[in-house]
Amino acid sequence: MPRIALLLLCAAYVLPGVFGRDPWRNVDSIAFGYMLSLAEGRSSWLAPSLGGIPAHAALLPHWLGALFIQALSPWVDPALAARVPFALLLTLVLMLTWYSAFHLARTEAAQPVAFAFGGEAEPVDYARAIADAAVLALIASLGLLQLGHETTPEMAQLFGVSLLLWAMAAAPYRRWRARLAAPAALVVLAGSGAPSMALAMGLLGMVVCAKSTYAQVRRLVPWLALGLVAASLLAWRLGAWAWRVDFDSSPSELLQTGRMWIWFMWPAWLLALWTLWRWRHHLQHRHVSVPLVVAGVALASSFVMGGSDRALLLGLPGLAVLAAFALPTLHRSTSAAIDWFSMILFTLIAGTLWVIYLSVQTGVPAKPAANVARLAPGFTPQFSLIALLAALAATACWIWLVRWRTGRHREALWKSLVLPAGGVALCWLLLMTLGLPILDYARSYRPLVERIASHVPPRSCLAAPEQAPALVAALEYFGPYRVDARSAVAQTRCDYLVRVEPVNSTRPAPEGWTRIARERRPTDRSNLTSIYRRDAASR
Repeated sequence: MPRIALLLLCAAYVLPGVFGRDPWRNVDSIAFGYMLSLAEGRSSWLAPSLGGIPAHAALLPHWLGALFIQALSPWVDPALAARVPFALLLTLVLMLTWYSAFHLARTEAAQPVAFAFGGEAEPVDYARAIADAAVLALIASLGLLQLGHETTPEMAQLFGVSLLLWAMAAAPYRRWRARLAAPAALVVLAGSGAPSMALAMGLLGMVVCAKSTYAQVRRLVPWLALGLVAASLLAWRLGAWAWRVDFDSSPSELLQTGRMWIWFMWPAWLLALWTLWRWRHHLQHRHVSVPLVVAGVALASSFVMGGSDRALLLGLPGLAVLAAFALPTLHRSTSAAIDWFSMILFTLIAGTLWVIYLSVQTGVPAKPAANVARLAPGFTPQFSLIALLAALAATACWIWLVRWRTGRHREALWKSLVLPAGGVALCWLLLMTLGLPILDYARSYRPLVERIASHVPPRSCLAAPEQAPALVAALEYFGPYRVDARSAVAQTRCDYLVRVEPVNSTRPAPEGWTRIARERRPTDRSNLTSIYRRDAASR
């Protein structure tokens, strides 16, 4: 695959979503809140907190975001500064996946059979084609789309898994780099909140390396053992060991988990299964066993954790490498089915996004704009020439890509994955350009905090006991308020109080407080945020 094409595709996948948006609700907002609290000195670096409540959180990724906030302040907004290192981590994940597949494809067992009269692919060229396909498979994986662009500890965990995969793959060719990378990867996993993953992958990695026919790979075993010891000690020191098993064997839960797996790992799971079938009698070969360790541990962890998508995320690099090795033997009918499905699906999604955008901007057709007004009341359309030009360029590239794939051209090994990967990148870029104002309005706490600000002066002390951590983080960032989420209502010294209550709640005001307003987050139809002020007599 031409280098410039692959690099542009990776850029179109990584960069959208980094700029021009707020931290989104729940996990993304909570993680950013911890980072901002560390950077502004409102909590200890060994015990991040929100509103005074300490978190049982992974320290390494929160330190990373806080350090970038401090380094780029005051020139860069804290939310953007915190996203920069995680965008770099996603870039490193793509790069490490490419090099992992490249080194595994160079092994003798993975190379194609030599023809009697020559003419087979050169080993390095074949390995590069497999590596290109692995990156395309990773980009095409639907599960990476949102989670890969969040500012959460899972991105640091994904980097640690990718680094471990690369260390085991590159051991015969990058001896000392692999020996240093293997223990570092396990330490990163443990310090990012996944010590059990580090333990399982490290132990299985030792087994695979010990049985390898490559002497350099067998010498990696002591380094993996060293990494396991260091990761275990770090997890113990940080108090990261926790029992997170939430297994439910009911048929409905198992069916729901299976459905999530199908879309989360599409289309990599289909190709990975084909690889395992074709190599079912030779699973000990490194190009199968090494990525299988990563993918298998993540799948098992997701299963015992009640279908956790964030545990499943860590298996995507290994699954992408397995999927790449299916392409040399993939049937033409299967390849055509993937192409047609991808072309129809992503063209329909892109067309829908364009129709909604034109309706919101021009009022024609009228129904999509009316639906947006109903689902996001109070939203004001915004126009950005840069976003429009980027969306037009991406759409033109998609049309060209479809014509290239359906036309006559030289056969390429990675051709079956170029439409799935290109379609995912196209829809993500359109969503983060044309649809970003609507999505940001719906998923950000900014509109709610702005409504609260009309009743509570900035930098006031605001009590928020038993409230969602994401709301606490938003109050501290957008307010900015001094939030006390630790003290009970009767014990807080703040003059203002917020409580999220059901719309039909008849809950009385706490003693000594008067409710001054009830505000709604624009897209939340079931809850209202009540704002209280302390009575003068109780101050």
